[in-house]
Amino acid sequence: MKTPPPLPFTFPATERPDPTVVRWGIIGCGDVTEVKSGPGFRLAEGSRLVAVMRRNGALAADYARRHGVPRWYDRAEALIADPEVDAVYIATPPDSHESYALQVAAAGKPAYVEKPMARSTVECDRMVAAFHARGVPLYVAYYRRGLPRFLQVKRWIDAGAIGQLTGVDYHFASAAHRSQAGWRTDVRSAGAGLFLDLGSHALDLLDFFLGPLDQARGTAANRATPQDAEDSVALQFSARGVLGVASWNFASGVARDLCRITGTDGCIEYSTFDNVPVRLTTAQGTESVEIPHPPHVQQPLIQQVVHDLLGRDRCPSTGVSARRTSQVMDAALTSYYGDRTGAFWDHPATWPGRRAH
Repeated sequence: MKTPPPLPFTFPATERPDPTVVRWGIIGCGDVTEVKSGPGFRLAEGSRLVAVMRRNGALAADYARRHGVPRWYDRAEALIADPEVDAVYIATPPDSHESYALQVAAAGKPAYVEKPMARSTVECDRMVAAFHARGVPLYVAYYRRGLPRFLQVKRWIDAGAIGQLTGVDYHFASAAHRSQAGWRTDVRSAGAGLFLDLGSHALDLLDFFLGPLDQARGTAANRATPQDAEDSVALQFSARGVLGVASWNFASGVARDLCRITGTDGCIEYSTFDNVPVRLTTAQGTESVEIPHPPHVQQPLIQQVVHDLLGRDRCPSTGVSARRTSQVMDAALTSYYGDRTGAFWDHPATWPGRRAH
């Protein structure tokens, strides 16, 4: 798919009494909105959280009371139609991202969608096309693009601190198979296993640092978990002509989370999830920089979204960039699920990887 360029966007002036403020509504005020994201919409400059929705009205009312939100709904349609909601944050599991996003696009309002953007690239394509057709922005919550520690990594790369790039390798391992992951390993809800939920962060960061990943191919398997979803993935790709490899093992007895970007003059090392310093190693030695996350990790990206909507900045995480990450993940998962262009979650007996398990 040839993705369209972003279009300039301005809010209709007659519908917003204060043109310096974006009024937000949240669909799905669950755990991710308690600390990671929800407070960011209240605390970001030029942003207000004015409404929330959850299908359980009592829980929606409780969230609104605890977070000082003026209104709550138990129907997404009502929140989307609220004339005082300028933009909508979709914080539900991936199986409803496309449906809600298309409703928001039809209403002519911008959306900020939780990651992964959708269950497959095909769903992402329909979302991107709908927002492009209406001329409204679509953003995706790959919030690591806004976090200070990863901006430091990008500065090193862009400044040529390690010379000409020559390789990328990323390895993640955890004992997630020993716990219940809920919807995150329910393929109908998530689109795959934990790879789509956690692996997407690592791949989106590489897209941010290096540009689009291409020539992606991989394989997936289920080695030790009771769910139908995959629990291990291996991937090969290139970026800027640099060859890269990555692997994820969610059935490991030991934990690991390390990405190493190598160049002719050194290397950069960082963890996607662990709270450890980022490191730059060159002939002069190793520089280790400890940069803590902010209290609400999505707030920096939310601020960029708000500034983008107000014409003050450009947000680096859009439906177009997130769609690229979904395309890479589909390339890695096709060997396990087969054709991912339709409702593959309805036919687990046909998955090549499941039959081999």
